[in-house]
Amino acid sequence: MASVTPRFPKLPEKSQLSLRDQICELISAAITSESLAHDRPLPSCRELAEQLDVSRNTVFAAYNRLVDLELLVSRDRSGYFVAPQVAALKQAQSRKSGMTRRAVACPVSFQPNNLMPVVNPLDWNAYPYPFIYNQIDPDLFPVDGWRECTRQALGRKQMPVWASDSVESDSPQLIQQLRQRLLNTRGIYADDDEILVTLGSQNALYILGTIFAQSGKPIALEDPGFFGARNAFRLAGSELIGVAIDGDGIIPSAIPAGCQLVFTTPSHQFPTMVTMSQQRREELLQAAVSKDFLIIEDDYEAEMNYVAQSSPSMRSINQTGRVIYVGSLSKTVSPGIRLGFIVAHRDIIREARIARGVMMRHPPTIVQEIVALFFQLGHYDSHLRNIERRYNKRWHAMNRALTKHLGMLQRTESEGGTSFWLTGPDGFDASELAVRLRGEGVLVDRGQDYYLNENDRRSFRLGFAYVPVSKLETGVQIIAKEVKRML
Repeated sequence: MASVTPRFPKLPEKSQLSLRDQICELISAAITSESLAHDRPLPSCRELAEQLDVSRNTVFAAYNRLVDLELLVSRDRSGYFVAPQVAALKQAQSRKSGMTRRAVACPVSFQPNNLMPVVNPLDWNAYPYPFIYNQIDPDLFPVDGWRECTRQALGRKQMPVWASDSVESDSPQLIQQLRQRLLNTRGIYADDDEILVTLGSQNALYILGTIFAQSGKPIALEDPGFFGARNAFRLAGSELIGVAIDGDGIIPSAIPAGCQLVFTTPSHQFPTMVTMSQQRREELLQAAVSKDFLIIEDDYEAEMNYVAQSSPSMRSINQTGRVIYVGSLSKTVSPGIRLGFIVAHRDIIREARIARGVMMRHPPTIVQEIVALFFQLGHYDSHLRNIERRYNKRWHAMNRALTKHLGMLQRTESEGGTSFWLTGPDGFDASELAVRLRGEGVLVDRGQDYYLNENDRRSFRLGFAYVPVSKLETGVQIIAKEVKRML
């Protein structure tokens, strides 16, 4: 029978304290570090005596000493518990100042890496104006629909579907819904064995980076570009080459020969938000054939167009099988659900499935089943129409506010999405701007993080998906005031 009581480390072989006091020190340290649940009993005298190889009387004496010190309480027929007043105090202290732990030297050392971490604070949603990207407005999430799908998925009849081992396979229901309700809206028609479900697009990119790293050929990326892709490919061991962009997106003629993959975000270039023209897409596809590389198309926010129709996906117009399509539900449903997908030639998907199996076997089946129902019962279509309408309103409000208050900065032309990219004149330091604005309750994404060498500090990004329409202009005014000071 599995034990549900805590286990403690052995007592030190040499100590100046008596056995009773050593046990008191051991338990009080666990209480201080909040390692003991306040609603679960400590081991019985017999259990702890066996754990520590001491007598039951010694443990009994230690427990009673801790009761006298008001660290523990004894409950008839239940055992010893952390005293309620101690638990409450520790929780309050933890919320106020964070836990302090005994410093222990790491037994290994790591060399500095060149990965780009996410620099936003964990409590970003506590700021009055969090203009940061990749966040959704929780008020727009269809809680009732999600609850209904969860209830159905958790039903006894559905339990065998998600409770058993799926080996390395995906939910057939989810694959079907992706094909019928999402991919076909982007002009993509794929068989089941040409689709792989992932833990978001970040996981998809790391899987692709892993299976192509063995070729030894470099990967070309937009510069500036998505640092998540940069991290994924670097961690997989690939050499990276930055390729310049312009008002049409990545420049095909600037892609050097010898690349295995080219990563691009044609619907809304990440982070400048420019949309790749049809002519540029055709040029890139022709370059893929002439220079013998594959294209990874990250089609994020393709649905979020407010001044023009969405452009067709590159995979839908490609006839050579050279486009690997990556998508996710993070922007349309929730980033916390962590579901994405890859659409590619079945040989690529076969290798990717093996790599994914090594990493995590498969994404949680229960989540896949819930999302499949979310599509099947019409909640996704309804939710997508709602957020498109809401984000359309916010985009236009933000566009007006930027035109009115930040006209002194250069702004790239975009057709939609949930962010704007602004650039200052030579000498302008947007990274310093981000630091100053944080002190005023405003969060922005600093632009230098998106450059391969982090060598351009003039730009910054403003995401507006989380900020209500009523607060957009006020937030932009605060930004404009600080920009004017710096200029």
